[in-house]
Amino acid sequence: MTQTIAPRVRTLVLLLLAAACALLAGAGPASAHAALTGSDPREGAVVDKAPAQVSLTFSESVSMDDDSLRILDPKGKRVDDGKPSGTGGTTYSVKLHAGLPDGTYTVTYQVVSADSHPVSGAYTFSVGAPSETSVTVSGQGAGGGFVGGLYGVGRYVSYAGFAVLVGGAAFVLACWPRGSGVRVVQRFVVSGWLSLTAATLLLLLLRGSYTGSGKVADVFDLGLLGEVLQTKAGAALVSRLLLLAAAALFIAVLFGAYDKREDEEKRDLTFGLAVGGSVVAVGLAATWAMSEHASVGLQATLAMPVDVVHLIAVATWLGGLTALLVALYRGPADTPVPALAVSRFSRVAFGSVIALVVTGTYQSWRQLGSWTAFTDTRYGQLLLVKIGLVAVLVGVAYFSRRWTAQLAEATPAAAGVASARRVEKGAGKAPTKASGNASAKTGAKASGNAKVAEKESGTAKRSGTAKGTGGSQRAAQLARQRAAVDAARQKRQRDADPNRFGLRRSVLAEAGIAVVLLVVTTVLTQTEPGRTEEEAKAAGTSSAGSSAPATGAVTLDMPFDTGSQNGKGVVRVELDPARVGANDLHLYVERPDGTAFDIPEVKVALTQKAKDIGPLPVAPDHITTGHWSASGVQIPMAGDWEVTVTVRTSDIDQVTISKNTQIG
Repeated sequence: MTQTIAPRVRTLVLLLLAAACALLAGAGPASAHAALTGSDPREGAVVDKAPAQVSLTFSESVSMDDDSLRILDPKGKRVDDGKPSGTGGTTYSVKLHAGLPDGTYTVTYQVVSADSHPVSGAYTFSVGAPSETSVTVSGQGAGGGFVGGLYGVGRYVSYAGFAVLVGGAAFVLACWPRGSGVRVVQRFVVSGWLSLTAATLLLLLLRGSYTGSGKVADVFDLGLLGEVLQTKAGAALVSRLLLLAAAALFIAVLFGAYDKREDEEKRDLTFGLAVGGSVVAVGLAATWAMSEHASVGLQATLAMPVDVVHLIAVATWLGGLTALLVALYRGPADTPVPALAVSRFSRVAFGSVIALVVTGTYQSWRQLGSWTAFTDTRYGQLLLVKIGLVAVLVGVAYFSRRWTAQLAEATPAAAGVASARRVEKGAGKAPTKASGNASAKTGAKASGNAKVAEKESGTAKRSGTAKGTGGSQRAAQLARQRAAVDAARQKRQRDADPNRFGLRRSVLAEAGIAVVLLVVTTVLTQTEPGRTEEEAKAAGTSSAGSSAPATGAVTLDMPFDTGSQNGKGVVRVELDPARVGANDLHLYVERPDGTAFDIPEVKVALTQKAKDIGPLPVAPDHITTGHWSASGVQIPMAGDWEVTVTVRTSDIDQVTISKNTQIG
């Protein structure tokens, strides 16, 4: 039976690891949870004169320092005063130097959203007319790189450690008190505490670099660590470490004084441990709730306690399930998990699932806001995956409950058979003559052996202690071998139970799905909520719709005649998409018969006389015979624009032609 289990277990574990790795690979750095919803000047705008300040508006509160918002001129020189001022936590502005020349300026920002995740980005605007710029913005967003990857690993480990610590301890206290003396269960719970403690320390050290420069060297900057301790996320991590110290005391009592007491005495201590452990578990869960998604957005005062309940329910279910799996597969043969403990955990898991459904429904409504967000946002898509995994997990748990019921029914019957055999074996008969003779022979033999031992004692003394030591080692070795054989026999007998075998398989499947579910849950905490993403999209669409409705490409045909030989032709200007913002311009020069030809020079300018904007020069690049092109042509405002083209056909012959068109 054991040989049948092994290949199936290995196959299932490999499949689950592959699925978990695929999810981890797709997780990437944390998404921006505070989206940029507005700016002044806005992205791509061309203004007549330099503004006095630049303002940015985010979808939720953010925190900044002196380097969070920077304005760079075309040469990359900083032209702001470096002191951002905020209004309400969502809008920040920074003043610019006076007398800025014309050209393209770059706005870069890197802030920390209220849910502790870093947000970064950049855009450009122009004064007078667009120009070349030497500023290059790194493609790596905040929270990326090696430090970001290491920080992500720390988050996964911390969630897993919390589930193992809380779920394992709850399994022992609520379901299997005798499990406090089982070594593998002890190691399991302690490993959860160690993992959570190590991950919390790692996150605290990485936090400054993660939300800042992303450099490994900054991890060891004590000044930066001091700044982190003053933030909400830093305070949450420190609080978690203090609570873990209390958790260490709880573990020491659970596997120390609690384990050494008799069953009757354990009942008195169970209540106190349950209360103390619950307080510590709630505190640990609150360190996430107070610093991440739940602390920001709608109904934060209600969302945070709901999030605490959700986290504890997840840990109780998944951590307890894993503890049960460890006990079933790695527990000692002489201390098998009783059917009563499995039945108790089944009831605890059912209650946890009910809590998960209720709190998860509320969280889904709060983070999504609409049905379309399930399919239109990454958060919604991940949430659908999580819901599917929970449904599958509940289905597998149903089969586990069936095996548990069968095991519970089989246990009393097996106990009755064993008791009957003991009674039958012990129901003694009167000693017979043969047994008396055997006893006499045994006594005589023992007497003879005693005499022999007495006669050989002198020899043993003379041979020294070496021979005695060798005999003791041999006896100890034989004892260990007998113990190993007995343990193997007991395991075979335990695994031969078809009900227990079925339970082990179903619990293994549950634990595997739970691992993937925990990964998806962790990715969700790093993903921008669907409600925020949709609000940012709506703000961007509204801004574009009010200032620059798309009208499609515009084509202008303008005949020209410079008065020289071969000086006649037609200039065709195509502007796409002919709206506010960046446009692509294509210019074609053709002879009167429609054949393309080159000319020495062509210039283009855009002017809106009603608003006294322009002329905005455009220098197209020569592509091929009779074809010039320019990309990223910025049109700052909708309205009636005059497109002016200057054509030079020789050193002295040129002409300027123009035509008006409606843009935006």
